[in-house]
Amino acid sequence: MTARNGPATREELIRYYDILVGGIEEEAQDDDDRAYGGIIRAAKGKLVEQIAPHIVHLAWLEIDGDPARLSIDDERTYPVAIQPGYVERLPEDTRDYINAHLDGYTYPARVDRHVFVDREFVLGIECKAYAENAMLKRILIDFRLLKSVHNDLICCLLQLESMLGGDYSQPLAQTHYGSTSSHTLMSYFPEVHLNIMTLLEGERRVARPIHQPDYFKEMRPESLESVIRQFSDLLAPFA
Repeated sequence: MTARNGPATREELIRYYDILVGGIEEEAQDDDDRAYGGIIRAAKGKLVEQIAPHIVHLAWLEIDGDPARLSIDDERTYPVAIQPGYVERLPEDTRDYINAHLDGYTYPARVDRHVFVDREFVLGIECKAYAENAMLKRILIDFRLLKSVHNDLICCLLQLESMLGGDYSQPLAQTHYGSTSSHTLMSYFPEVHLNIMTLLEGERRVARPIHQPDYFKEMRPESLESVIRQFSDLLAPFA
């Protein structure tokens, strides 16, 4: 990725995708110390995590946001407290013990990228090479936990490909109606409005992996622009 100050350009992001995804197959086959599938998954996931901040910065510039007001991190965690109602349902000895040590009962919640405007945590991004509905359940839980301490947080899933069904694999669709399974899952997390963004067209096919030359998918400039525009819309109230 670019080493100069400021975000990578749109062209650089696409070029980075081309180079990385195009070279994963060779790297994986040459590495005797790691499982082939693990290398593939790690490389693709890392790609999305690396380009996400650049996409957000480009989106912020599109709405004339001051770059000095925007920051992004991937390390901070947010302690979520244990629910008092849960403790009260426990056997007496356990309940008394937990209540005596209550300050230590927290869970460190986080997602892949945390976006701040004026040092306020406003938007979280979970980054995936692809998502299917089993993964979606975990993503929804993570955001539900974060929203217990940041009630107004904007929640986003950024993925290369989609396995969620429906039209999530059509990044250029004017309106996304989603899928039956995904909407059903999301209905159980009313606190979380999840914005799902996909960079590559076409549903992911396990037997047609995009790191193999025969099945390589182009990252179209129009699809990248659509994702940038969606982030711009989400960040516009803070510009």
